[in-house]
Amino acid sequence: MSKDPAFADKVADVVGLYLAPPGGAVVLSIDEKTQIQALDRTQPVLPVAFGAGEKRTHDYVRHGTTNLFAALNVHTGRVTGECKASRNRVNFLAFLKKATKPQASKEIHVVLDNLSTHTTPEVKTWLEKNPHIHFHFTPVGSSWLNQIEIWFGILTRQSIRRGTFSSVSVLVKQIRDYINSWNENANPFTWTASVEEILAKVRLVQTNVKKLVNNNSNWHDQDHETLGRPSVWSPSRQRFRNATRPSVMVANAAADSDPAQ
Repeated sequence: MSKDPAFADKVADVVGLYLAPPGGAVVLSIDEKTQIQALDRTQPVLPVAFGAGEKRTHDYVRHGTTNLFAALNVHTGRVTGECKASRNRVNFLAFLKKATKPQASKEIHVVLDNLSTHTTPEVKTWLEKNPHIHFHFTPVGSSWLNQIEIWFGILTRQSIRRGTFSSVSVLVKQIRDYINSWNENANPFTWTASVEEILAKVRLVQTNVKKLVNNNSNWHDQDHETLGRPSVWSPSRQRFRNATRPSVMVANAAADSDPAQ
């Protein structure tokens, strides 16, 4: 869960771009997928067959990694991507210029996470020289709001996870080919969650986590209270302790509510 004090405002800002973007403006969702491994399996992956699941060897050779910079046009679904050997401020700024150049005549809104390379002095200077480009940051620890993360998940499942790559160059070519194939039939993601729905779910999760932490803390304190007491065992006492343990209480409640009992 995010501890960002401006969490609600940032959610409203980003989701507002998805649901009601400024007229005529372009919204780009940008991020990096880092340390993508070029894994070479010792044996080919066996695909799913009738009556048998997919099989792959547990051992592999790791030939290196690459870093994918990617930008998703939220309204067209098209992706611009570029693989680099390292993720740093120079490579990020170079990719940012490449991703925004085709839309230079329009207002551009860029959705980003809070990585330090996104706010370097060089980036800030570039933004001052390009006032038509605006940054919108997701809340701290909430990159799931960035739509490019959805696309990264699809890329991983469909093109990388089951792949066998004999070198980094083979992996990079696979990623480039996938991006080209994706753009041939690109479709935007349909964002349906409103700001109110997101905030309500986050509040619910926070409440449940607090209850869980408090319950664990209470039982931890009770266990410590008994450490200094003489150990006196009796059948009735043991039955009481067993009956009041959380796991037993849940099991008993389930048995009481079972209509078959």
